[in-house]
Amino acid sequence: MSRTKRGKQPWVVVVTGASAGVGRAIVRELARRGAAIGLLARGEDGLEGAALDAAEAGADVLALPADIADAAQVEAAAQAVEEQLGPIDVWINNAMATVMTPVKDLEVEDLRRVTDVTYHGTVYGTLAALRRMLPRNRGTIVQVGSALAYRSIPLQAAYCAAKHAVVGFTDSLRSELIHDRSRVRLTAVHLPALNTPQFTWSKTTLDYEPQPVGKIFQPEVAARAIVHAARHPRREYWLGMPTVTAILGQRLAPAAGDWYVARAFEGQQGDEPIDPRRQDNLYAPVPGDHGAHGPFDDKAHERSWQWWVARNGGWLLAAGLGMAGAMAAEALARRPRRRRRPFLTAEEVVNRPVPAAHSRSRTSPARSSTR
Repeated sequence: MSRTKRGKQPWVVVVTGASAGVGRAIVRELARRGAAIGLLARGEDGLEGAALDAAEAGADVLALPADIADAAQVEAAAQAVEEQLGPIDVWINNAMATVMTPVKDLEVEDLRRVTDVTYHGTVYGTLAALRRMLPRNRGTIVQVGSALAYRSIPLQAAYCAAKHAVVGFTDSLRSELIHDRSRVRLTAVHLPALNTPQFTWSKTTLDYEPQPVGKIFQPEVAARAIVHAARHPRREYWLGMPTVTAILGQRLAPAAGDWYVARAFEGQQGDEPIDPRRQDNLYAPVPGDHGAHGPFDDKAHERSWQWWVARNGGWLLAAGLGMAGAMAAEALARRPRRRRRPFLTAEEVVNRPVPAAHSRSRTSPARSSTR
């Protein structure tokens, strides 16, 4: 809905990490739905491209260069969105950073930076949203999570730890909102491997180019799920069967999972050696507009049957129960009915014939005792 449609204000949404990857796909999905969007990211080239995407779809948009790891910049951006677009209805914490390296090679500064962007950035965004939503007693905060928030894998210890921390922070906040009977909603969407530019610009100490491991999905699959969660918030959403398998496997057999994901050490490395001219975006954005997709279009899936089932589970269950009831009714209707014995009158009971086996009277002569 636009500003002029039906005389209503648009749905005002803030997206962090909006310049590329999943964030860029979220912006396009929101613009298609007529939202007014505040875009937060460091890369000005990507922000300009995302703003153009939204404007071409007819959406109001405000691009705000900001480092999500800086609480003051996040707060200033939130204030600018409210002044120019209106009260924030939805805040989507999507920004992330990672470094792909074994723990033994992990630099302390890199660990701190990944934590500042992926964990602290989510906290700063959540706090900026709460400062505005709690007084109004409405609004929705969406935490963009990962299967790696529950099942860690090799080579991404810093990122996995930050996503685990987001889950802990979110669970605490959720309990506080319940205690306060707040109408501010909090939801999380945990994602599978995605075809985004992340793998072309994440910092790495590996010898070969990084790649996603397991079944890969296009970022638009994630964007649709995240926008759906913003409109229909519940505690958590799991997107893709790999995510479901990872989270349930961690709960049921974590030790077996340790051995299984050890194979991801080689699986996260492709065949191409690292280009010595390769740039990473850990401390500064890589110049250029990188869009939503990474280099794995030929491997990425555009649909998730698991998500379709999860989203439509309610009416599928109702339909299944209805079909089961109809089949049971039909089976009962086809079952041959037993003929009921007619009720006898008192006179018929007295006069009905006695079976021969029971015709001897109790007063009949006793049997002879001789043998």
